[in-house]
Amino acid sequence: MRERIKHVIKGILNLDSIPDDISQKNCAEWDSMHHLQLVVALETEFDISFEPEDIASMKSLDEIEERVKSLLN
Repeated sequence: MRERIKHVIKGILNLDSIPDDISQKNCAEWDSMHHLQLVVALETEFDISFEPEDIASMKSLDEIEERVKSLLN
């Protein structure tokens, strides 16, 4: 699952590689517009829907992975 999420992030942010500690704080490309695109792409990839409070809190790869796992269970 983590690799699928990284693949989505890589495509949206147009990066060559995704470090495991990627977050909005350490990635200049991860702005608000890309964040919304990322949310939509993740919802499509995993056939899930995020709540508004989820979207606001998903600011790192770890947080995204945790939320996706909880929605799939």
